Amino acid sequence: VQLQASGGGLVQAGGSLRLSCVASGRTFSVYHMGWFRQAPGKEREFVAAVVWRGSGTYYHDSAKGRFTISKDNVESTVYLQMNSLEPGDTALYYCAATSKRSWPPRPYEYDYWGRGTLVTVSS
Repeated sequence: VQLQASGGGLVQAGGSLRLSCVASGRTFSVYHMGWFRQAPGKEREFVAAVVWRGSGTYYHDSAKGRFTISKDNVESTVYLQMNSLEPGDTALYYCAATSKRSWPPRPYEYDYWGRGTLVTVSS
């Protein structure tokens, strides 16, 4: 499974961005997809996940109420709508996919990772 993320950029605090991640290849093996981020000097952290073969979402506390994960199975795309962005949201955002059924997936259960897309939030 190959994952291609896009949509990052520079935005002012309070603004919005929508990230997209297109999956290709053996997508029939995917059960769930997620978004992670890594800020400079920090470890990668989980942001949100979505059930690929059904319905359901799961969020990190820092994303609840501001971020929305969604999917389009026909287009094999997962989205992350980010509103009310803060400078603390500045990071490289990655999409990931897992072939494991357990829900919500643990970070170590993700099998496939895309290259990140950079989000910079200015104050």
